[in-house]
Amino acid sequence: MTILCLVTNDLSHDQRMIRICGTLAEAGYHVTLIGRELPDSPEMVERPFRQHRIRCRHHTGKLFYAEYNYRLWRELRDWTYDVICAVDLDTLLAATLLRRSDTRIVYDAHEWFSETPEVAQRPLIRGAWRGLGRALVPRTDARYTVGPALAARLAADYGVPFETVRNVPRRSDQPLSENSGGVILYQGMLNPGRGLDVAIRAVASLSDCELWIVGDGPERPALESLSQDLQVQDRVHFKGFHPPSELASFTRRAWLGINLLAGDSQSYYYSLANKSLDYIQAGLPSVQMDFPEYRAINAKYQTFLLLPECTAPALVAKIRALRHDPARYALLRQSCVRAAADLCWESEAPGLLAIYRSLERPA
Repeated sequence: MTILCLVTNDLSHDQRMIRICGTLAEAGYHVTLIGRELPDSPEMVERPFRQHRIRCRHHTGKLFYAEYNYRLWRELRDWTYDVICAVDLDTLLAATLLRRSDTRIVYDAHEWFSETPEVAQRPLIRGAWRGLGRALVPRTDARYTVGPALAARLAADYGVPFETVRNVPRRSDQPLSENSGGVILYQGMLNPGRGLDVAIRAVASLSDCELWIVGDGPERPALESLSQDLQVQDRVHFKGFHPPSELASFTRRAWLGINLLAGDSQSYYYSLANKSLDYIQAGLPSVQMDFPEYRAINAKYQTFLLLPECTAPALVAKIRALRHDPARYALLRQSCVRAAADLCWESEAPGLLAIYRSLERPA
């Protein structure tokens, strides 16, 4: 079975799709991951599946989405394929246009696209995406997303069932660090609603801590300006993008991870971010929002500090209390080590394979 996976990124940092495509290829499927080529895209790393990039003239906004879906259709329409996996709503139109009589379409929802902060606050744009989703998602052959809470919300919104394939990392055999310093780590995109301004303001009140921001995105200039305004630029370090293979080196040197999200975004509220699970796999205690998925994991494993509101005073209080309670920190760390044995890709991959095996045609 030949599978095409469509994404809007440049393939280099998408850990979820690298794991998914690698697992499908290892199972004997012919897989191609298709993304776009940006002006600053690094060279592609050789992987056990094919990779293909498409160049666009536009890189943001409505013109980008229209152009990219058109280019996907124009370039892939002569390819051979059995299954198309549309990753998020912004590639589903192209997948639908590429459908043939014997093609199956899979919808992999990394997020609740119409409820992300960038979309939800713009009523006309949100309405357009919601209309597109309600027209096309019910026509797909299989659907899954990153967590059970979001799966339930998407099922209610679109009227069709969603399964869950959590964004968990592969099992790590790397030794844990013994870092007792005050390095607070964020890894991921620098997008609106990620609470990074809150983290910087918190660090301004935590003189014994520094913040490492590993990633990039549209919010970086404003965040750098904020750190300068608060005179904490010597303790807030913007590390930029690093390939997935290098992220563990930052995690092992950190004392605490953070995953802060705006509660007014329904997509964020029902999310299960991969960074929260990466922290667990590294044995790193972290601060997570008191949202359904993180609350459920914490009830079972006790790996997180749950933050009731995304504000600097609330974050400062959590971190200060933990800095003065090494026994609690040790317990959180031990809980992460125990949870890592369950929350790993090796335990999650069979569910993914079951979804794709259900799409196979009889020989």
